[in-house]
Amino acid sequence: MTTVPTADADGGVFAAVDIGASSGRVILGRITDAAGDPGVSLEVVHRFPNGVAESGGGLRWDFDALFAEVLTGLAAAAKAAAGRGGQIESIGIDTWAVDYGLIDAAGELAGQPYSYRDDRSRAAVPRVHTLLDPARLYATTGLQFLQFNTIYQLASERNLNGLQALLIPDLIAFLLTGVRRTEATNASTTGLFDAAAGEWATEFLTALNLSQNLFPPLIQPGETIGTLLPAVADRTGLPAATKVVAVGSHDTASAVVAVPADQENFAYISSGTWSLVGVELNQPVLTEASRQANFTNERGVDGTIRYLRNAGGLWLLSECQRTWAGQGWTVPLAELLDAAEALPGGGPRINADDPSFTAPGNMPERIRAAVRNTGELLPDVPAAVVRCILDSLAAGYARTIADAEGLADRPIDVVHIVGGGSQNRLLCQLTADATGRRIVAGPVEATALGNVLVQARAAGAVTGTLAQLRRNLAAGQATRSYVPGARVPGQPAG
Repeated sequence: MTTVPTADADGGVFAAVDIGASSGRVILGRITDAAGDPGVSLEVVHRFPNGVAESGGGLRWDFDALFAEVLTGLAAAAKAAAGRGGQIESIGIDTWAVDYGLIDAAGELAGQPYSYRDDRSRAAVPRVHTLLDPARLYATTGLQFLQFNTIYQLASERNLNGLQALLIPDLIAFLLTGVRRTEATNASTTGLFDAAAGEWATEFLTALNLSQNLFPPLIQPGETIGTLLPAVADRTGLPAATKVVAVGSHDTASAVVAVPADQENFAYISSGTWSLVGVELNQPVLTEASRQANFTNERGVDGTIRYLRNAGGLWLLSECQRTWAGQGWTVPLAELLDAAEALPGGGPRINADDPSFTAPGNMPERIRAAVRNTGELLPDVPAAVVRCILDSLAAGYARTIADAEGLADRPIDVVHIVGGGSQNRLLCQLTADATGRRIVAGPVEATALGNVLVQARAAGAVTGTLAQLRRNLAAGQATRSYVPGARVPGQPAG
């Protein structure tokens, strides 16, 4: 259980549905007030796997199974809340970005959603850029070019007649409530969203011959999407009046809410399967220099801008572990990190952002091949591969932070690492060394915290601006600091 102080808590119980590319959780969040010390307690009541599989000629998500797990998790949350004499006030949903499901007029899913790891959108990129010049796209959307951005996925669809696209968290919310909406932080990742106006870029829909109603209307974090359908209430044991509230439905938007910053000049790294590295701004940066640097301007909670670059992440490490396990070689992560730390610095590095690392399959060999292409050699030893990954991630973080500082004209005094990567002490120390800045690591559960805090504020259970919430988080959250040149403190987390 995690407890963090918040502002002016009056009590409340909330459910956070938090789904990533490899796993999902349903988390019960309670606003507490123990001895005058208000806080949020988090309890994971249900965990479930997630992943892509070859189906129907492509890599797809098993959305039916995913939604069944969500219902199971909400039933567990209802039971846990009732067991402690409480009742869930609302539900908030966050997931990864860019992917969507297509539903027909009757609300039926036309097929299992494609994964961004499927390569189908690659062929659509030149056609989109013929119709919409990349410079024009960026000047409006401010979105980093990634071949799997929603705009390219939609351009690869064969027939959208009579269908509507719902991004994954919006699709879950629709099946819970029957209400179709598109939450703004996730809408900003589509390549069809005007970064300055905060509205759909309808001229782009027209240029691509897409319906103006392809996506449902926008909704902002903190607004109510709807209440539970009777069948959902029966299945979960929750009252039908239970609200589903829009949060930062792009999981990074929720994670950034819970960055425990006590000052304005901070950078953040939301470190997990991917790494989202950037700063928080009030206005987008839509310059040509920003486009050339491949930075993105995504919407944050309270109309903020998450100015960041989507960088390689711990997917590389988890895929290596999966490959090694398949070869009969399983070693706890803590031991791998210890062995990697014992290796000398200055070893070979790769570009962890390279699209060649996006798809699953024999990651260690792909990493060694990338190193060979640089004219160096990487020993066929797991510790050497792990050290290469972490050195490469830290170097990439340092480059991105330096670029953000210059492009946004924002000095950066401290870097916050949140999410699963904040537990990787070797990565945190290497990042401090590479950036030359103090690193504050934690909270691990930043996404769930941000999800619950937005719900709680909407319900009046906590109050305050983002800056006020963060100062309270900084005062009470258990974090770990790393300074350049120090030795990795203690045993890395497994």
